[in-house]
Amino acid sequence: MTVITHFKDKLAGLARSEGRDYAAGSADERPLAGYAATMSVYAAVVAAIAATARATGRDVPDGLDLRQVALSAAATHKLSRLLAKDPVTSPLRAPFTAYQGTAGPAELDEEVRGTGGRKAVGELISCPFCLGVWVATGLAAGQVFLPRTTRMAIGTLAALAGADLLQYAHAWLQQQTS
Repeated sequence: MTVITHFKDKLAGLARSEGRDYAAGSADERPLAGYAATMSVYAAVVAAIAATARATGRDVPDGLDLRQVALSAAATHKLSRLLAKDPVTSPLRAPFTAYQGTAGPAELDEEVRGTGGRKAVGELISCPFCLGVWVATGLAAGQVFLPRTTRMAIGTLAALAGADLLQYAHAWLQQQTS
């Protein structure tokens, strides 16, 4: 047995032990290895974006003004919800979730299925809060590589988020008058 194999086996055993201890007393499985893999993929994506920007000589914007931050926040919110909850995007989630019903206007309630990595991915793609980091990172990368197109996408998504607020306000006003 090589030193590397021995070290790898010890590390894997320690991770399994920590995972058992972490979830002790809970009926829910906590797929820590899947979460670690997901974080590793995210870190690799960010590193690849940074390396590509550097290799291609792309300028990273100095910063975002308050207007850009607000539009990006609205766009991130809307795209995260579209990906995590919208009926039209359910085929993307289907391998990792099970349909439970509707959760509100144009949103689905889905249960994460599977164990380990499959469960971790299911939790990621069915949670708009979890997806928000990925979406915001993608929009930021878009600002570096395709700024005009990304600004158009951000504006469109922000407008859609605003339209959603108006739909809710309209529905609320209708309830108040009936």
